[in-house]
Amino acid sequence: QVKLVESGGGSVQAGGSLRLSCVASGNTASSLCMGWFRRAPGKEREGVARISSTGGTPYYADSVKGRFTISRDNAKNTVYLQIASLQPEDTAVYYCAAAMRGRTCATTYFWESRFGYWGQGTQVTVSA
Repeated sequence: QVKLVESGGGSVQAGGSLRLSCVASGNTASSLCMGWFRRAPGKEREGVARISSTGGTPYYADSVKGRFTISRDNAKNTVYLQIASLQPEDTAVYYCAAAMRGRTCATTYFWESRFGYWGQGTQVTVSA
């Protein structure tokens, strides 16, 4: 079993930045592809970034390329999402997710069904 706990959300002004953290518990967490998703008000949840178990290969949604950076520190069982130049449209609940065992980031895409573990989410609110 893998438990995920996000933190780092908050209220910021447009143009600001935030770093979200996701701490994973479970002795196999470091071997899993990890992802960040978000659900904006009135919209479906969407994937924004994912990173391979070794941290060597990040993937980004086209909508966030250049502003979002995903990284991980397996020694701390933590995945990060650095968000720069925040815009009001980034307002959302951000979720951390871990892929199902046997799935690599190359095959999970941003399909929620391939992520078996989810955190409770952390709210990010960006004001104009």
